[in-house]
Amino acid sequence: MFSGIVEEMATVVAVQKEQENIHFTLKCSFVDQLTIDQSIAHNGVCLTVVDLKDGTYTVTAMKETLERSNLGKLQVGDKVNVERSMIMNGRLDGHIVQGHVDQTAKCIKLEDAGGSTYFTFEYPFDKKMAERGYFTVDKGSITVNGVSLTVVNPTENTFTVAIIPYTRENTNFCNIHEGSIVNIEFDILGKYIARLQSLK
Repeated sequence: MFSGIVEEMATVVAVQKEQENIHFTLKCSFVDQLTIDQSIAHNGVCLTVVDLKDGTYTVTAMKETLERSNLGKLQVGDKVNVERSMIMNGRLDGHIVQGHVDQTAKCIKLEDAGGSTYFTFEYPFDKKMAERGYFTVDKGSITVNGVSLTVVNPTENTFTVAIIPYTRENTNFCNIHEGSIVNIEFDILGKYIARLQSLK
C-alpha cells in the first residue's frame, strides 16, 4: 500500500528482457535501506525487489504489468518516480494507492496556471469499466505515474491535474510533454462504491 507521495526519482541503469518478463535495475539514494522481497512503487506500479548489488536494486515486471503500464517503454537513463510502501503509524499525506496501475493515459495538453501547470490526460473510455469505477470525478483522487493528485474538469475520457513547481521539479512530471504516456490508477474507494452499487 502506498500514499502517492513520491520519495524521489530513481535512474534506470539496466534493462534486461527474459522471455515475457523485463528486469529493471535502478539506482536511488535509499538502496542501502532496501531488502529482498520489499515492495516499491515505480511510476505507480508496485514491484518486488529481487536483487541488490553494487548500490543498485532490481525488480521484475511481467507481461500483464507491461501491457497495462508505461514500464515497457523505459530505457537506460530514464527517471522513474519511486515510493516505498507506507508505514501504517504515520500520516496519509496523499490518498490510498495500491500500486495496481489500471491503464495508461496520454498527455494531450499543458497550460500555464500562473506559476503552476495544468496537465490534461486522455484515456480510452470503456463503459463497462466505468461502471466498475474506472472513471474520474471533480476534486477526486487520481494517481499519475505514482503521484497522488486531485482531478479537475473531468470528462468521459479526460481529466486535468494541477502540478505545482515543487512536484514538477522533484518527479518525472519534469519530463512529461504532449504525447507522453503515463500510468494511471483510479481511486480504489470509487471502485468499491461502484461495485457495491452493482450488487443492489
